Amino acid sequence: MRKGLLFATAALSAALLTTATACSSSSAGSDGGSAGGKKPKIGVILPDSKSSVRWETADRSYLAAAFKAAGVDYDIQNAEGDKQAFQTIADQMITSGVNVLVIVNLDSGTGKAVLDKAKAQGVATIDYDRLTLGGSAQYYVSFDNTQVGKLQGQGLVKCLADNGTKNPVVAELNGSPTDNNATLFADGYNGVLDPLYASGEYTKGPDQSVPDWDNAQAQTIFEQMYTSRPDLAGVLAANDGLANSAIAVLRKNHRNGQVPITGQDATVQGLQNILAGDQCMTVYKAVKKEADAAAALAVDLAGGKKGQPGATVHDPTGNRDVPAVLLAPQAIFKDNVQDVVTDGYVTKEQLCTGEYAEACTKAGIK
Repeated sequence: MRKGLLFATAALSAALLTTATACSSSSAGSDGGSAGGKKPKIGVILPDSKSSVRWETADRSYLAAAFKAAGVDYDIQNAEGDKQAFQTIADQMITSGVNVLVIVNLDSGTGKAVLDKAKAQGVATIDYDRLTLGGSAQYYVSFDNTQVGKLQGQGLVKCLADNGTKNPVVAELNGSPTDNNATLFADGYNGVLDPLYASGEYTKGPDQSVPDWDNAQAQTIFEQMYTSRPDLAGVLAANDGLANSAIAVLRKNHRNGQVPITGQDATVQGLQNILAGDQCMTVYKAVKKEADAAAALAVDLAGGKKGQPGATVHDPTGNRDVPAVLLAPQAIFKDNVQDVVTDGYVTKEQLCTGEYAEACTKAGIK
């Protein structure tokens, strides 16, 4: 694994924008001012809807609501995992006159090409959630992703201890090798697990990345992992989708609920797996805060103001420090699933359906 980026710690106090319920791809709000008298327009390119459901179920609506509240024009599109489509969407947005382009890259190569083109056209740029290595984004808005991985590693250690498991064989189902965040997550959880492997307290089992965070490939990969080590006793899965793929394999082998599995994103599916006892934890990233922070920064830039995010991230490929907004993640276990509901990220109605109703009642979900 590559070395993780070094995050400079800084206190962050960002005023978040008022949200309204909206989910449209584009909108023309009330007139907003900009440095040249031109109404601000902001373009956002989301990566896909397969690596995580959050992009369409959360980020799109939160960003749209924030832009609408600010009275700026906006265009939010999803490249659906297609690198060519990603570049085409960017070209169209630049041609349409966006003042600011916000991207979640599919990989650093494609992201860099888009960012450099935008920069050449005088368009301000923001890397959202994923840093484009070697890119030229003026700002970066995300979570402390090394800390996300650390919480996953600590969570797995806690769940194995709670199970009373001795000398567990641990499999690692990592995220996409082309996503810098996956590297940061791995740096975080390996920082927790590697000393345990070295001491002999844990045994390192199969360790493999999943291309493009693809859940179908993850199930095939984990099937092979399980075949090679049927004695595995813990799984570090890098997000809830990968965790669910591993759970499907364990269920087929009648071991679901016996092997602690981590996750990330606090998806409805991931939280239901936790309530059912098939997944031990997930990491909640308050996407609304991330989206609001990105929107506030984009609106400032579109209006000719300079952003002051309060932290920096080092890009080792470009050898530069990128001004950044870094938000804190939260570990979620069965006993605090309610926190995600209380925050409004998921609703009780979404979570407590059918077979999960009883588990919700036992967990005190309200």
